[in-house]
Amino acid sequence: MQETFTVRLFKSTDLDQIISINHECLPENYTTFFFMDLYERYPETFIVVEHDGKIVGYIMCRIETGLSSLEKLGNPRKGHVISIAVLPKYRRQGIATALMQEAMKNMVHYKVKECYLEVRASNNEATTLYKKLRLKISRTIREYYMDGEDAHVMSRKLPFEPDSLNET
Repeated sequence: MQETFTVRLFKSTDLDQIISINHECLPENYTTFFFMDLYERYPETFIVVEHDGKIVGYIMCRIETGLSSLEKLGNPRKGHVISIAVLPKYRRQGIATALMQEAMKNMVHYKVKECYLEVRASNNEATTLYKKLRLKISRTIREYYMDGEDAHVMSRKLPFEPDSLNET
């Protein structure tokens, strides 16, 4: 039986479910204020996936300005993926891919030229997903996470064009 998922923008009424997913899936947890601040400032890049009326995954991003890792000069706007999580039961069904694609597509609302994120150096599954979306490891930050693990910084230029993923 084919599962049906809905990708949509976050609503404030989703907050309790998002916090629950964040706590279940990630060791890095955020305050209610932090979630709502990102939603209010960058609503186009706070996205959820819903299944049977239940939120099963989310992505939230922030828009930043600063020296780009992909361009040597200038202050381009960058989309920073702050948090992405999918409940374990719903993983390996394309949900994280859909969330990343939608967030990168929606970053154009903020005139973003680059997307980046940090990923645990040991998280091979996520790193593989991001590479399929044409993000590349641009550097490693030693002891980035609270438990001392390193993070890979992965980035790619935008705009995001899903059709270009099929090219070799």
